[in-house]
Amino acid sequence: MILPNPPTATSLPRTASSRRAWLSIAVASASLAVLATVQAGAQQSRAATATGALTGAGAWPTKPLRAFIPFAAGSATDIIPRTVFEDLAAELGQPIVVENRGGGAGTIAGNAVVRAEPDGHTLLVTSLALSVAPAIVPNMPYDTEKDLAGVLMLGQSASVMVVPPQRGWKTVRDLVAAARANPGSINYGSAGVGSGTHLNAAKFIRSAGITAVHVPYKGGAEALADILAGRVDFYFCPISTALPLIADGRVIPLAVSTATRAADLPDVPSTVEAGYAGSDLAAWFAVFMPARTPRAIIDRFHEAGERVLATPAMQDKLRKLAVYPMPMTPMAIDSMLAREIAANAVLIREAGIR
Repeated sequence: MILPNPPTATSLPRTASSRRAWLSIAVASASLAVLATVQAGAQQSRAATATGALTGAGAWPTKPLRAFIPFAAGSATDIIPRTVFEDLAAELGQPIVVENRGGGAGTIAGNAVVRAEPDGHTLLVTSLALSVAPAIVPNMPYDTEKDLAGVLMLGQSASVMVVPPQRGWKTVRDLVAAARANPGSINYGSAGVGSGTHLNAAKFIRSAGITAVHVPYKGGAEALADILAGRVDFYFCPISTALPLIADGRVIPLAVSTATRAADLPDVPSTVEAGYAGSDLAAWFAVFMPARTPRAIIDRFHEAGERVLATPAMQDKLRKLAVYPMPMTPMAIDSMLAREIAANAVLIREAGIR
């Protein structure tokens, strides 16, 4: 913006009206100049902000990432992410350090992540148990939907209802008949209150119209150990864990948890196929970050994870764990979680889970 030249003895307008006109033009020009400066500054600020966000994502990660898992080592929720993180760490250029922090229906690990610096270096790796905790944990230390953001879906898998061979049950109906003949005599194990294995059993029990005593453990390995010892009657075990035990005859598979048969156990019916409508449940495994994490970082982690999951080598590793692709965007993960929280609240209330 060019201002009028300052007046001189020879250039100053001679009449009062001319001087007033000159002064009006000068003031207007100065105002326009100030406005233009402010607008330019705002544009530069917006550009700097956008550049800063991109630069922040570009500089990330700058240190090892910490991944909190709310279940014991050796569980499916532990084995699956560890398998993916081996290759994902190489993709990101930083190690991913896993920390198993169980308890509180997953909220102890969740709270550690929610309260962490939202810089993209702290992860929560969990399962559908995340959608159960809001309905069973009094005085939740955080709001699951508002305080956590979905980042990467690792995949989905079925579970299989297994029983000790000494029970003599060959079908689901055999187990149901035993439960009805002596109400309250049947028990079942889970990886903990509110875990996917707990929810699986609760849906089946509701559909079958039987009663059973819940025996929660710190993790799936402990529950399975008591199945093998004959101290627990049934357990919805992740298929990948159960397959070698089934092959050795150490456990008997009665049904899979998904609506249709699983590719890894084609001769085993689903609980729905066995006649128990609404009993199906597929387990999912996903990565979350604090909700305040910059979107650019979430997107970069998601893109890196999708590249790793798409490789034939990783797909083969996951297939051996009976985990299959379930591609979802971060926003789709958030939407799915909200739906499941609402649906599971109804199931938990009806089943009396607490």
